[in-house]
Amino acid sequence: MNYIYDLHRTMMSQKLILVYDGDFTQETTKSILAMAERNLDSSGEESGIKRKVFNVMVEALQNIVKHSSEHGLTAGSLISKSAIFMISKDDKKYCVMTGNPIPKSAVAKLTSNLNDLNAKDKDGLKEMYKEIIKNTQISEKGGAGLGFVDMARKSGEKLEFSFDAMNDDYDFFCLKINISREKE
Repeated sequence: MNYIYDLHRTMMSQKLILVYDGDFTQETTKSILAMAERNLDSSGEESGIKRKVFNVMVEALQNIVKHSSEHGLTAGSLISKSAIFMISKDDKKYCVMTGNPIPKSAVAKLTSNLNDLNAKDKDGLKEMYKEIIKNTQISEKGGAGLGFVDMARKSGEKLEFSFDAMNDDYDFFCLKINISREKE
């Protein structure tokens, strides 16, 4: 039973304020957002910062839900259960972190897209956003490829990411978005 205390110590040392690991559905997303919103409201955080954190959380959670179902990862499968969502908070920033399985075949394209996104400044991101809206049809799942761009724009920071091998078919995609607590 030491793992309970070990997990608690890890969460305290990493300043984690919310962690969810398991199946991700629209219902789960609503519950996580409601908990996070209550936490942000009770923290006395400045409203502009709360709005940025909340918007990034929405995009990050939608990304998990969309891509889990897109790749046939149904609730109850071993792979789908490995998705995770976390928020940490320290004196300078909030961190929204996610991890979810993606097919190995999608890693190269995703890496290229994220590196391209991270190479852009604020104006470049704004132009990329406008370009996607102008030239992209909304998919049947409700997305137009704006999620990562929106997270980068809202956070004002580069998106941190990595991939860890899970098995022959899937890698675990880790994403970290930092949101400054400093007023602009």
